[in-house]
Amino acid sequence: MEPQLVLYHGKVTTLDPASPEVTAVAVTDGRITATGSDDDVLALAGAGTQKIDLGGRRVIPGLNDSHLHVIRAGLFYNLELRWDGVPSVAQALEQLRIQAERTPPPQWVRVIGGWNEFQFAEGRMPTLEEINEAAPDTPVFVLHLYDSALLNRAALRALGFGPDTPNPPGGLIARDGRGNPTGLLIAEPSALILYSTIANAPTLSPDDQLNSTRHYLRELNRFGVTSVSDAGGGGQNYPDDYAVVKRLADEGHLTVRIAYSLFAQKSGAELADYRRWLGMTHPGDGDDLLRVNGAGENLVWSAADFENFLQPRPDLRPVMEAELEAVVRTLAEARWPWRIHATYDESIGRFLDIFERVHRDAPIDKLRWFIDHAETVSERNLDRIQALGGGVAIQHRMAYQGEYYIRRYGIESAKRRPPLRRMLEMGLPVGAGTDGTRVASYHPWTCLWWMVTSKTVGGTVLHAEADRLTREEALRLYTHGSAWFSGEDDRKGRLTPGSYADMAVLSGDYFTVAEDEIRAIESLLTIVGGRVVYGASEYASLAPATPPVSPDWSPVAKFGGYDNTKPTPPAHQHLPVMAADGRVWETGCGCGV
Repeated sequence: MEPQLVLYHGKVTTLDPASPEVTAVAVTDGRITATGSDDDVLALAGAGTQKIDLGGRRVIPGLNDSHLHVIRAGLFYNLELRWDGVPSVAQALEQLRIQAERTPPPQWVRVIGGWNEFQFAEGRMPTLEEINEAAPDTPVFVLHLYDSALLNRAALRALGFGPDTPNPPGGLIARDGRGNPTGLLIAEPSALILYSTIANAPTLSPDDQLNSTRHYLRELNRFGVTSVSDAGGGGQNYPDDYAVVKRLADEGHLTVRIAYSLFAQKSGAELADYRRWLGMTHPGDGDDLLRVNGAGENLVWSAADFENFLQPRPDLRPVMEAELEAVVRTLAEARWPWRIHATYDESIGRFLDIFERVHRDAPIDKLRWFIDHAETVSERNLDRIQALGGGVAIQHRMAYQGEYYIRRYGIESAKRRPPLRRMLEMGLPVGAGTDGTRVASYHPWTCLWWMVTSKTVGGTVLHAEADRLTREEALRLYTHGSAWFSGEDDRKGRLTPGSYADMAVLSGDYFTVAEDEIRAIESLLTIVGGRVVYGASEYASLAPATPPVSPDWSPVAKFGGYDNTKPTPPAHQHLPVMAADGRVWETGCGCGV
């Protein structure tokens, strides 16, 4: 058959060991049908073939985020002022001031994660005084990762917080000398106080949620993301909160492939959740663009070991074993894959004890189950994961929390966290992602940059050079590596005949730009299943139209998403050393870490 699309005159990274770089590819019915030289592939073209001249640009397989809360993020994206990538406190506060004036009552201004103080040139957080000055009348909620939040006085009034407001379970309301809330909320140790507070703010209408999700998917396409494994989320109920993404799929507006997992919602009722869902759906239900993947990342609430390195490691309650085993045994017997959030090796060890018991009765080594995060996993537990046929989905959370980890555990402990090089040496299935949009930014190029340089967004170098990944290794984890986690590694993540025609044409050559320029890369042309879903620069005319942002006062309409237009601020070389008495001494930029 003559191809429907040919891309030629490029530098195409296929990730095929037999033919790692070609200049042209042909696409038919959403799949790659040929790769090779310009002459060979153009010879296949017919009168009806669309031809795109790549102009010598680098092309990669579409990026595949192994852990992104894309469905939840889409429902709220148009409500959020993103500080992801913003280079200074001054600019962040100016955006806040402008958005507060644009936001009609009773809506709030929300800055929902994806940033930290180390990205700012000032090397500090905005203060409550600055936030109140920027937004005196409009409620403001500023989430800092999953450790704290700042509320202005208008938000405290809207919530009715006063001297008599009790601390909620798992959280702390900071107070002044008279007992009045200051506006600082502290996750101690869990993020429940942060979840529950922002849940009080107004949401978007169903039509605006559709628009919001379309614009968030376009934002992902802007950076070359073509696939995602969705990890569910608190308050993300199945099937109700999946109706928007399902409608977009039905109407042909889905521009990112999504394999989603079902997240247990209510403490004490997790087994009931999964028994109900096992009767409603099954892994694989759906199609190539939207389908069920399995269970998780939360299987039971008693197994949640939060990734807040500003707090001590949580010691999971003894009830966890019984609750988790009941759910895992049910899933294993039903042949459902699962994913489970696990930051600390101590928690991973206890989970593996359960998995090994279940495996003796209902083998799990073919289910493609996996651990999410695993920053402090030990080599012994990696061996146990491998023996049970599991994998590890890693994210760039240490790029946002590396300084906090060093404060608590020391610089030596921070090395090889997570132990990427060892995982690859073992041949474990490993996929890369972000855990966006709250605990870290959804920006994929920060993750690729972090894997290559081991730098935090503040410039602290965490790993020795021998433990960093090559650019090809990092790209492979973010493409073909992540495909294992949705059972699609036979057809996704490489540009080889028979594979999905998912690819990104890059603004800069990932393999030759300076390391710190990796973060500035965008996609100029993103293709999913042979269909152009995003175009910029010389390819802008090929892109489908996107409806205007709604509501029109949305922060996205004014500021867009990730701020990729400004140069990276000067790197803060934080070199903290933890003393025996627990104090932290610092050399370097002196910015007050």
